Amino acid sequence: MLLDSRVVALAMRVLQAKRLAVCPGSDLTVELLRRVATPADRVVLIGGSDSHAKAIGATFGLTDIRHHNPPMGFIGDAEAAEDCVHFIEAQSPFRFCFLAVGSPQQEIIANRLQARGSARGLVFCVGAALNFISGVEARAPRWMQQMALEWLYRLLQDPRRLARRYLVRGPRIFAHLLGGHLVLRTRANAAGKSP
Repeated sequence: MLLDSRVVALAMRVLQAKRLAVCPGSDLTVELLRRVATPADRVVLIGGSDSHAKAIGATFGLTDIRHHNPPMGFIGDAEAAEDCVHFIEAQSPFRFCFLAVGSPQQEIIANRLQARGSARGLVFCVGAALNFISGVEARAPRWMQQMALEWLYRLLQDPRRLARRYLVRGPRIFAHLLGGHLVLRTRANAAGKSP
């Protein structure tokens, strides 16, 4: 798990005096496709259209893109959710699988994949990353990202879809941060022991 919210990182600094590194899923996705994936690696994209998948493949020189776009609200439809999980498992082994179907759908699918244990490869929940990469959605200017205002930029671009997420559901995190105690995992060294 990586922290991809600059808002949460800023809140942690203010509320609990903890400095946490931020790794936005959109940045991570681009770096993995640019620097790690090779042209022949199998990459699975969940979400977006076929034309977006083709554009991403062309942008990064990938020749083995596998794409599935489940219907809206698929997580509430047992058959559609199973179709999505089965599609991913059928593409295994893969180098990367990017789940870009929104939260909490993508996390539910990732959890099901882990519980079943048959898919082989790295799976990432990346939200709107594929939309940004394919140019379907504009990403906030860098200065807004650095000032933890990317959420505001996205809200202004699509208020009907994002108002509830950013203005109702999102602020709940502050109650957790105020009342909770954060325990960070330690990294294991090469010998498998925590430093």
